[in-house]
Parts: sequence; C-alpha cells; structure tokens
Amino acid sequence: MINLSCDYTCGAHTKVMEALVQTNGCHTVGYGEDAFSEAARAAIRSFFCCEDADVHFLVGGTQTNRVVIDTLLRPHQGVVCAECGHINVHESGAIEAGGHKVLPLPDHDGKIKAAAIDSCFYDHFHDPNYEHMVQPGMVYLSFPTEYGTLYSLKELKAIHRVCRKYNVPLFIDGARLGYALASKANDVKPSDLPKLCDVFYVGGTKMGALMGEALVMVSKRWRQDFRYIIKQHGALLAKGRLLGVQFQTLMSDGLYMEIGTNGCETAEQLHNGLEALGVEFRYDSPTNQQFPILPDEVIERLNGKVTYSWWCRHDETHSVIRLCTSWQTTPYEINQTIELIGQLLKEQSETPR
Repeated sequence: MINLSCDYTCGAHTKVMEALVQTNGCHTVGYGEDAFSEAARAAIRSFFCCEDADVHFLVGGTQTNRVVIDTLLRPHQGVVCAECGHINVHESGAIEAGGHKVLPLPDHDGKIKAAAIDSCFYDHFHDPNYEHMVQPGMVYLSFPTEYGTLYSLKELKAIHRVCRKYNVPLFIDGARLGYALASKANDVKPSDLPKLCDVFYVGGTKMGALMGEALVMVSKRWRQDFRYIIKQHGALLAKGRLLGVQFQTLMSDGLYMEIGTNGCETAEQLHNGLEALGVEFRYDSPTNQQFPILPDEVIERLNGKVTYSWWCRHDETHSVIRLCTSWQTTPYEINQTIELIGQLLKEQSETPR
C-alpha cells in the first residue's frame, strides 16, 4: 500500500525518534521550561531572524489556532479568513465554540486578496449598525493554503498593509510551513515572516514530528500572561520537553527544509507524471498537496493500492482527490502511483460503454 492520504499518517522522522529515545532517560523540569525547549526556541528565532520573539510549543494545529485567536480577539470580535480556511471548514467549529465568529471571505485558489480584506473592515465600520454586528478583529491566513497554493511576498505585504491600516493583527497558520518555504515557486524567505505578521506558527505534526506546533509571537502586544491563557485552554503540556526535543531536532542541520524539499520534489514528480498522462488538476499547487481530477471508476480501483483523501465532485463521472506527499514519500512510490493510475486510465478508456 502506498500512503498518500495525508502528511501525518506516518510516525516521526527517524532523527526525531532517535532524539526522543536518546533523551528519554533525562529528568527535566516541566511545561516547556527545560533546556531542550530553550535550545529549540533559540534555533527557531535564529532561523526566522526574530531574536526578540517569544516561542511557545503546543500539541496540535486546532489547539494552536484556538489559543491564538482567543488571545488576540476581544469578546465582541471575529476573525477574517478565506472561505476555505482551516478554521472555517475543518475544525468542527472550535473557534465559534470559544466564543468568536469566523468571518469568511471568498477565496481565489485558496487565497484572499488584500482589497477584499480592506472592504470587509471598511464596510463594517461604515455601516450605521456596526455596533450591533460582530466586529472583524484580526486576519487569519494559511501558508500554504488549504489547496497547497502560496501567497507571494507582494500579496503578503499588501495584506500586512491593510492590517496595519486598521490596527488589527495578522496571524499565519504554518501547519505546512516547511513545504511552502521549500517550494520552487515560493519567494517568501523565513526572515520575511516576522516582518509581515504578528503571530505565526511552525508546523511540526505535518513536518516530521510525532506532534507539535511552535508558535512564534512576534508582536509584544499579547505576550503578557500568554502562558496563563495556554494553561486555561489545557494546552500547556506537562512533559513539554517532548515538544522541545522534536523541534530542536527538526531545526538542526537543515532537517526542516530537507523534509519540506522532499515533500515538494516528490509532489512535483507526481504532478508532472500525471499531467503527462493527460490528467488535469483542480488547483495549481506547487507544494506537497496535489488535487488530480480522475474518473470515479479509477478512483474506486485505487482503493487497497494507494491511499488518498476524497476532496469534491468535479462532474457526474469525475471527482477530485488529494494526494499528499511527506518526508517519507519516495520517488519509487511516486513512480508506482503514476504507473498504476496510467494503467487504470488506459483500462477505463478501453472498456466498452
């Protein structure tokens, strides 16, 4: 079985597991105040060129999103995001359950435009009834997006200017950040991120860790008592060193970017191979998520051979699936997948109707 359904279905990268085993007998203080976590924080600050930032380690993406959004918003405010944004469609209403409305805007290939964000804030504050409505209080982006697409440096700068115009924070969800940074299509450097947003996080769960996200608090505005808020959300891990060890390893010897590069290169190999077979794609993704449009009969026959995520209907006889590469994906597996889909397409085309 070739596993391409998601980038966290496998365990942790071998180097991460080795580090966890090697440090297993160590006794440290808890709650992320250990030497491993401090070393990981230093490595993350150095990588993103933000020596003054606070770095906190949390277990998962939904948990991180909820803690950040709950911290940055006042009770009457909501969070602006793309219609396809993870907090809007794939987090079971976690943000609303915390008391904040998600305010989705139409997306274009997974992205929202600066002009649409500007209009959202302008329209709210120029509505005579604005005090009776949920106030947009922050902007949430994913980099890469849910569709594997990327914001350009120019687009991020434009969105950042809008956020400064209305004095609202910009939060970037980096669950798959390593795949964005490693993409050939990307023009955003690690050092750009702290200049363009108030808070972002460095994904670990989808990037070779067993679990964990590293939250980088760039702005000083919300730092005070932030650990109290993490604790209130049940997100302050007692054995915090487990996260510290993993991120210390991921950020050492270029491993984080190595993982991102493997995901992007095998995804590009998959895209080019399927495209050569005449397969079309729902989105033009330059990262580790690919969304081919395939006949339903072919998709059904993939079961038991290649794992995938069903995405959406395309027409009466075709659907879109997601094939997702990771640190573990090999060129051999990609070749096998391309050959299999090619054979199934050939057989499907030769079947009498």
